[in-house]
Amino acid sequence: MATQRGRPWARIFSLTVLVLAFTVVVSASTGDKLPEFKDCLKVCNAENCSPDKPQTPIPVLHRLLFWTCASECDYACQHIVTGQRMATGLTVEQFYGKWPFYRFLGMQEPFSVLFSLGNLWAHWDGLKKVQSRIPKSYSLRIFYDWLAYVGISSWVFSSIFHTRDFRFTEELDYFAAGANVLYGLYYTVVRVFRLDKRTPRRRTTLRVWSLVCASLFLGHVSYLKFIRWDYTYNMAANVAAGIVQNVLWTWFSFKRYRESRRMWAVWPGFVVAWIIFAMSMELFDFPPWLGCIDAHSLWHLMTIGPTILWYK
Repeated sequence: MATQRGRPWARIFSLTVLVLAFTVVVSASTGDKLPEFKDCLKVCNAENCSPDKPQTPIPVLHRLLFWTCASECDYACQHIVTGQRMATGLTVEQFYGKWPFYRFLGMQEPFSVLFSLGNLWAHWDGLKKVQSRIPKSYSLRIFYDWLAYVGISSWVFSSIFHTRDFRFTEELDYFAAGANVLYGLYYTVVRVFRLDKRTPRRRTTLRVWSLVCASLFLGHVSYLKFIRWDYTYNMAANVAAGIVQNVLWTWFSFKRYRESRRMWAVWPGFVVAWIIFAMSMELFDFPPWLGCIDAHSLWHLMTIGPTILWYK
């Protein structure tokens, strides 16, 4: 940490670069527009899903996860076309904006589900630590509790979305993720500036800050739900909120270390650096290894460690 004392703005600059990189508009996927994919779908639906022909049985577990004959054809054709392209040296393409993954037990992205559950466990374990080690009378205790509650909810919906990708599950995932990021910013301001202190001025500031954050979240959800479902805006909003809290924690860590010269003071800065590195996985999008693990799932994997450290 001592080597960073003279250049805290270097990290802020790096975060700004990440924002710009994250807000670049991603080109549309082409896999679902390929003629061979459309032909495959046409044949598969005609042979297996036509009402005047015997339909291919769908396993019970798949039916429980809302797999239909049409979606089974879509899944099969994605992998048929992908296999043909790889055999001829062509690139792997995305379908409907997502890579073709091999499912497991009906889950579309099993490793993203697994790593989301890992994050869920980290928050659940952290909540138990908070409740067993911090007295209810401590003024920050309620904020720690809600940090865990919001985190748990966010990763529950992430697990559901990666199990089956529907518009409804996508909305739940995005709204919960937005709440998680915004609550992180809310809590950061409360902790860094100690708005939990029971003085008239700080209590008033806390009420105003709570109202601001609640209004921002309601406005964010309303815009996405009722005005425009905008992926670029959603990512930009979340990254911007994340950067503000990361900058605050970096400043807080730097300031506390200068005052105390204790290693515990650098932990927030270390966690911030880890999270930034985890976020960078989204910049290196690539076809899933062995049809299973992509950059997004690695991002989920790499956020488990910082969460565990945070609650310590």
